Amino acid sequence: MRHRSQEPQWDPARQISVDHHSPVPLYFQVASQIEEAISSGALPVGARLDNEIELAGNLGLSRPTIRQAIGSLVDKGLVVRKRGAGTQVVFNRVKRSLELSSLYDDLSGIDQHPTTRVLTNELCHPPEEAARALGLSEEDEVLHLERVRYARGEPIARLRNYLPASLITPTDEDLTDRGLYQLLRAAGIHLHAAQQTIGARTAADDEAELLDEPAGAALLTMQRITHDHTGAIVEFGTHVYRASRYSFDLTLRGDT
Repeated sequence: MRHRSQEPQWDPARQISVDHHSPVPLYFQVASQIEEAISSGALPVGARLDNEIELAGNLGLSRPTIRQAIGSLVDKGLVVRKRGAGTQVVFNRVKRSLELSSLYDDLSGIDQHPTTRVLTNELCHPPEEAARALGLSEEDEVLHLERVRYARGEPIARLRNYLPASLITPTDEDLTDRGLYQLLRAAGIHLHAAQQTIGARTAADDEAELLDEPAGAALLTMQRITHDHTGAIVEFGTHVYRASRYSFDLTLRGDT
């Protein structure tokens, strides 16, 4: 019995459309449609694209236009060119808007299939920075959590959180299956506002190993102090994210 070969879920040669009358450059039209397919998962990690000559011929575009489109995706770390194997999707970079939400919720919302590795789940005395952020003394007891968050099997971030000890008592299974904010809300805690600081630095050796990056790779950093609806501080988070796989999106509005 003859079986038909399975066609790719999303075929650029058939599904990319270009508008020659648009002021948007042709290479950008092609690149943005491929990037959207990668972000949505229609072009999964490991998917291969036609070579530049075939793709140019199928789309009725010049080879330099296709080369520029693929090059822009290579520059973003979304695809790689492999000699003899064409162009392959390597990762769908995660973009996160700055809202009062957890990374777990955000990844779930964009179909990134988040998973978690729990490194630390313990009661302890807080370090000075955490005690100061939470308005506690270093003699008080806090819940210390440390996790690695994955998106589609790729490590994205190392998350470190300190919370007042009386708020929740999660098991490792709880932290693996659900996001921290889900657990807080389930405990009746209403998250209201947060102060957040974003920065950048290079990866230490242990961070590089956890996040599958070379030592000294660029990391995004985020510190967050979160308040509930009464104004009480319920969380101090200090996280690092792979700059090669992750970015924050901000919307800026002018006067109306």
